Amino acid sequence: MKHNLTALIAGLLFGAGLTISTMVDPARVLGFLDILGAWDPTLAFVMLGGIAVYLPGYHFLIKPRQSTLLAGDFHVPQKKGVDKPLLIGSTLFGIGWGLSGICPGPGLANLSGGLPAIWVFVLCMLLGMLVASKLK
Repeated sequence: MKHNLTALIAGLLFGAGLTISTMVDPARVLGFLDILGAWDPTLAFVMLGGIAVYLPGYHFLIKPRQSTLLAGDFHVPQKKGVDKPLLIGSTLFGIGWGLSGICPGPGLANLSGGLPAIWVFVLCMLLGMLVASKLK
């Protein structure tokens, strides 16, 4: 139960951050991706803010540990190479993000708005995840 509560609080914090920074707005994301037009750099500042918080935390709090605070052991991914599944998956992700302006995190955060387009996006995303897992 303690792990679920922690996950809920982390998810609410993440969703609130996305909403406050207006990164749930597809127009804002599409503006960031429009590097040859009316480029909107605000998403870069949000990313840099996240990296500035994460890097010291990872280096000083996570990396030296052998276990998590609330659960058991955790494993830092050891795979460092670029392979075919990574290239194909990242390309499909980028195409979907560029066409819709919706990233999975903001898509889930936007579900509460009840917009049909967001529901269609999330359903298609889940379907894509299901198909990809079956193909693997």
